[in-house]
Amino acid sequence: MTRPVLIAGGGIGGLAAAIGLARRGIASIVLEKAAHLGEIGAGIQLGPNAFHAFDYLGVGDAARDMAVYIDNLRLMDAIGGEEITRIPLDAAFRTRFGNPYAVVHRGDLHGVFLKACMDDPLVELRTSSAVASYEQDDGAVTAILADGVRVTGSVLIGADGLRSKVRGQLVGDGAPRVSGHTTYRSVIPVEEMPEDLRWNAATLWAGPKCHIVHYPLSGWKLFNLVVTYHNDAPDPVAGQPVGHDEVRRGFEHVAPIARQIIDKGRDWKLWVLCDRDPVMTWTEGRVALLGDAAHPMLQYFAQGACMAMEDAVALSAELDGAQDIPAALARYAVRRQLRTARVQLQSRAIGEHIYHPEGAHAALRNAVMSQRRPEEWYDQVDWLYGSTGLEGAVSAETLTRPMDFVTA
Repeated sequence: MTRPVLIAGGGIGGLAAAIGLARRGIASIVLEKAAHLGEIGAGIQLGPNAFHAFDYLGVGDAARDMAVYIDNLRLMDAIGGEEITRIPLDAAFRTRFGNPYAVVHRGDLHGVFLKACMDDPLVELRTSSAVASYEQDDGAVTAILADGVRVTGSVLIGADGLRSKVRGQLVGDGAPRVSGHTTYRSVIPVEEMPEDLRWNAATLWAGPKCHIVHYPLSGWKLFNLVVTYHNDAPDPVAGQPVGHDEVRRGFEHVAPIARQIIDKGRDWKLWVLCDRDPVMTWTEGRVALLGDAAHPMLQYFAQGACMAMEDAVALSAELDGAQDIPAALARYAVRRQLRTARVQLQSRAIGEHIYHPEGAHAALRNAVMSQRRPEEWYDQVDWLYGSTGLEGAVSAETLTRPMDFVTA
């Protein structure tokens, strides 16, 4: 390519794309709207497919060094206080999927990609550079920044998140869908976590219209707390500070053992969760979408960052040596569209059928999920954790396998 690839957005997906392209010898310019490169938020979970992507992108060792490797995924009944099931993440799990399951601080993960970009001469990072729109012709694409500056490249990748300006022009599907679920996040020192809950696990307490998640972070120095309440919030909100009383209000009905976690939280911030319906329009000529700009999803499958990194793997593979840029981008979209659509839709279903049911619905969940053996759980997620992002379009065989974390 005679011109660099332009990447709108310097989050995890945008930086992963820059590193993937650099490993293929392709220069890029990352255009980030913020004045400083960084990530807000707290912990995220990483399935084996994330580690497959790390290795492909050349950051596997650095990612492994800052991860916390948990022993189990635990599902607890937030009303009764008892365990429903647990999925062991031991040697059998790692052997099955070729990599571990871990949790990390979002800022630490972003830092791994940021350092890799800063160390690579093929990656140029520009801050205070919000992409507002684009123009293109047969030979190039120009990103038009909010301040009127024009930057021309061979390709434009919209990795600019849930409210992507690139998507707005390419797809034109308006505002994101507001789920009505409000998530409150906090991080506390490990010594403030109740001793009887300092489990080396990603733990979900599932209750009627609410749930609580916690797990250790940063070398067991911190615990990540995420509590979500389906309160029909009408408007999208991101990162707004909120008082303890508001957080507790949605959890008065859960068991004291689970509710005590909320009492330990501090400096809570809230997000009203949003996503979009899957679409088949990801590309237009020399422009393509990636990460949340392409397939924003609810948090319930813990796959948002993983899918963005898989996108980066697939994109860099398709652009390597490409002579026909629009055709290469179209192939990238075909590789990714059905897989990410499945994760988007199943994330919604998991929220409904596992995280938030009540009454008979919750009793059925408990009965079904308590009977599953580890091997059966592994079979359920083989389609997800066994992928590197390079397999191509989803096969008919894969689509006819049970899609049910949610049914018997």
